[in-house]
Amino acid sequence: MRGDGGEGIDTAFVTGPGGLTREQVDQRVRAGLVNHLPPTSGRTVTDIIRANVFTRINAILAVLLAIVLWTGSWVNGAFGLLIIANSIVGVVQELRAKRTLDKLSIVGRARPMVIRDGAGTRELDREEIVVDDLVELGAGDQIVVDGVARSVDGLDVDESPLTGESNPVHKNVGDPLYSGSHVVSGGGTQQATKVGANAYAAQLAAEASKFTLTDSELLRGINKILRVITWILVPTGVLVIWTQLFRSGQPLREALLAMVASLVPMVPEGLVLMTSIAFAIGIVRLGRRRVLTNELPAIEGLARVNVVCVDKTGTLTENRMHVREVVQLDDVDEAAVRPILAALGGLEERPNATTLAVNEHLAGLGVGDPGWQVADKVPFTSARKWAGATFEGEGTWVLGAPDILAAEESAALGRAAGLMAEGLRVLLLARANPDVAATVSDVTVGPDEHVDEHPGMLEPVALVVLDQTLRPDARETLEYFEAENVTVKVISGDNAASVGAVARALDLPGGDRPVDARDLPDPAGGGAQREAFADAVEEGHVFGRVTADQKRAMVRALQSHGHVVAMTGDGVNDILALKEANIGVAMGAGAPATRSVSQLVLLDNRFAVMPHVVAEGRRVIGNIERVANLFLTKTIYSVFLALAVGIIGYAYPFEPIHVTITGWFTIGIPAFVLSLAPNHERAKPGFASRVFRLALPSGLIVGMLTFGFWLWAYPGADAAPEVEGAASTATLVVLIISALWVLAVVARPYEPWKIALLATAAGAYAVIFLVRPIASILHLHPVPTGMGVAAVLTGMVGAVLVEAVWQFNRTREDRLRTQTVNCR
Repeated sequence: MRGDGGEGIDTAFVTGPGGLTREQVDQRVRAGLVNHLPPTSGRTVTDIIRANVFTRINAILAVLLAIVLWTGSWVNGAFGLLIIANSIVGVVQELRAKRTLDKLSIVGRARPMVIRDGAGTRELDREEIVVDDLVELGAGDQIVVDGVARSVDGLDVDESPLTGESNPVHKNVGDPLYSGSHVVSGGGTQQATKVGANAYAAQLAAEASKFTLTDSELLRGINKILRVITWILVPTGVLVIWTQLFRSGQPLREALLAMVASLVPMVPEGLVLMTSIAFAIGIVRLGRRRVLTNELPAIEGLARVNVVCVDKTGTLTENRMHVREVVQLDDVDEAAVRPILAALGGLEERPNATTLAVNEHLAGLGVGDPGWQVADKVPFTSARKWAGATFEGEGTWVLGAPDILAAEESAALGRAAGLMAEGLRVLLLARANPDVAATVSDVTVGPDEHVDEHPGMLEPVALVVLDQTLRPDARETLEYFEAENVTVKVISGDNAASVGAVARALDLPGGDRPVDARDLPDPAGGGAQREAFADAVEEGHVFGRVTADQKRAMVRALQSHGHVVAMTGDGVNDILALKEANIGVAMGAGAPATRSVSQLVLLDNRFAVMPHVVAEGRRVIGNIERVANLFLTKTIYSVFLALAVGIIGYAYPFEPIHVTITGWFTIGIPAFVLSLAPNHERAKPGFASRVFRLALPSGLIVGMLTFGFWLWAYPGADAAPEVEGAASTATLVVLIISALWVLAVVARPYEPWKIALLATAAGAYAVIFLVRPIASILHLHPVPTGMGVAAVLTGMVGAVLVEAVWQFNRTREDRLRTQTVNCR
């Protein structure tokens, strides 16, 4: 399976261990065999402009605007400015989000190591890879192009994104390697055979990093609302057109203006726009904090999270460690141990944080790789918890977790347990008995087979003790989650005692009783075992010795109890859980594969940024709910008013300019401000139903009172224009006072800036109605005192009824919340 060979390129070419020469690379570049990928941020600039300008809502408004302009009433065409405003704001915000995503995705994406010119490896951008390039692979690497294995060293690959099978696949020389998979353990080299859009990774990256608003409870709720509105608008619109043109008895010009005035407010022109803006601004704000959003709904999802599962290393502690001491366990002195550790440390081409710490310690002592010949070796994996090698003439040595490699009652394990209880990381260096294990491959000790089952196999030699440094901002971050009623569970592959010590240092619940995951029921067992496992995960807070499969099972168990789970991690053993969690959060310095499967990437590796991400999600959800209430209320009272007027055959009470100024300060400007404001309310499910519970009765109240007043004040089709204008203006007063109280209810809880916003809206309407030059321009007429007082009182009745609806809904939610707490 190769890309086209191109002119002059041999498709049967086998790349040697030194990689391609510069001339061979240039030849392939000229042939176009380069790993060019689709844009990761989704739509192009042209697509963004087209999507924001040529919308269905803009088309409807444009047709209505053309009708108004045909009548010659330019003032009544003011609503046409919405077309320009919606388009400009939408384009600008999405372009800002696109630029942010483009910059961050370049920083955050995997940079493979490529061998060229026989000069060793060099780090390249993945788009610089050409066909037949030789790519070096190590544990945690994402495979970014399709190819074939040219050399292997215990190479195990997770191909679950392709096959759905989670068990790693062992690879031999000549086996295919597919982009989109990742290396679990071992290493090797891969010759690229399929690049660019032809490779599987191109499709995966395009889907994972696209600027999209899909798969979101918030968007699903809004689409549900829009579907309901669409079903209502069509018959209502037909009735309005028929009534105003053929039954109202008005001249054609006035009938057309009335028709447009009744149809314009039914269109929720700002709802989708405000939602898109809120998400786009969320992308930009998080980008400033160096958070890459691979999937846009992750912003929303984190606001709904009530359980955060964190790994210890790299999240609560710094990723870097240093060796405190090497403790001797037999008569071998430390000087003799050092070359053994150096030889083991030199086996890994991509050493992890622990091996780096050991290597740096030895380098500081002037100890280098002794250059022993390796007869056999076993690479480290998170499941195995140890690594080792057989050196010619030097025996077999292993280095790993003491509770895996040492006998249960041994002095070595007792000494290690005491150190780990202090929060230290401890490794055991052991020598294999050649009579029991001829080579390291014969060492059968693992998480499922304790050393006690193989007596005499391993002899403890030394303990390597490493310091772990707590992140300075970890405590503050955990306190934030506690204050927000978000449960934090520490799920680590390290020894449970060591994890518990770190948890205690951070005052985390459960730090004094850490759970060893090896003692948990089997989640893959029968129903009773699975339920027991889920209950244990629910009750526990700190877990050690958790395997990759167990991490995933823990996430599933929490989800089965109704929790929305976020998982943070940076290592290969976190990948399965990151993929399973509702929200996966990877560290920027973590394995490339973890970054590729996560919805969010913290590029600066700062767990402390998580509260800001949660706050951004809450801002988006809470504020869009406010905005949706405003727009849906407007649509409902507009539909009701149009239906009522249409049924009795009256002229519509307002001109297009009237409904335009109603929207200015009861919806448009306040909605924009509210959509961008801070909001710390925890997200709750049931967005659409909750919006309908406030908007439907509120809209009916506003619509019924407005229509009732119009019935009382309407002087008939034969009345003088001034008289009908006065009745229309008074009716508009009823509508605006009632609608303003809907805004007052939606804006709660009050803060000084919100009170200022409400006062500004009310003051603006006072100026519009009372300053005659402005009122005249906006076709507002003087209202007789009696009618004016009646209008104000009717509007206040509407405000009282809207308040009653809000109070009823709040009481209902409090009662349900109390019942939920009592049930728990």
